[in-house]
Amino acid sequence: ADGLWGLQKGLAAGLLYQGLMNGVRFYCYSHAEDAGWTGYPGGTVAAGAAAGAVGAIVGSPAYLVKTHLQAQTLSAMVVGHQHNHESISGAFKSIYQQHGVVGLWRGVTGAVPRVTVGSAVQLSTFASAKDWVCERQWFRKGSWAAVLAGGMVSSVAVAVAMTPFDVISTRLYNQPVDADGTGKLYRGFLDCILQISNKEGLLGLYKGIGAVYFRLGPHTVLSLFFWDKLRNM
Repeated sequence: ADGLWGLQKGLAAGLLYQGLMNGVRFYCYSHAEDAGWTGYPGGTVAAGAAAGAVGAIVGSPAYLVKTHLQAQTLSAMVVGHQHNHESISGAFKSIYQQHGVVGLWRGVTGAVPRVTVGSAVQLSTFASAKDWVCERQWFRKGSWAAVLAGGMVSSVAVAVAMTPFDVISTRLYNQPVDADGTGKLYRGFLDCILQISNKEGLLGLYKGIGAVYFRLGPHTVLSLFFWDKLRNM
C-alpha cells in the first residue's frame, strides 16, 4: 500500500529520538561507571535505571512524533488514530500550537517506566554477561567477541522486560486527545495496564513481542558494541 519506503516511515524522527535518548542515557551511565557507583551491589541496575529515566524524558517529544508518523497510512488500511502530520517539523509545530509545551511530553508517563526498565535490564545484563563469558575463558577480556556475546544475552532480556511497556507507551502516545490534551482512550499509565489486562488478558501486554525482538535484538547488540568500542578508544 505504501511501497517499500513505507517500511521506513518515521525514520528521521526515530533517529532523532535514538540520538537524544541514547546519547543522554549512555553519557549518564558512563559517568556513573567512572565515578565508581556501579561497583556497589545493584549499582549497575540502579545506574542503568536512572540513566534510562533521564534519557526517556529528554527524548519523549521525538518518540511522540515518531509514533504518530509510523501509524499514518492510506485510508483503506487505517488502524488506530491518524494524526495526519506532513513532516517532523510540521508535527512538532502542530502539537505545540494545539497543546503547548506540555503537549510535546504527552505519553512520557509511559516512556519513563519503559526506558527505565529496559535500560536497567540492558546495561546490567550486558555488563554481567560480558564478564561471565570472560571468566569462563570463552573469550578474551576486551575482545569484540565478548562484547557481542554480552549484547546478545542482553537483547533477549531487554525484549522480554520491555514488551509490556512498549505496548503501553505506544498506545499512550498514539491515542486521540481532547482539546485540553487529555487522552480519549486511556487516562494514564495505570489505566492503560488495567484496560489491556481486563479486555485482552495479561498476554495482551506481550502483543508484538516477535517484532519487538527483531527491532531490539540488532539494536541492542550494535549499540552496545559501538558504545563499548568507542569508550575504549
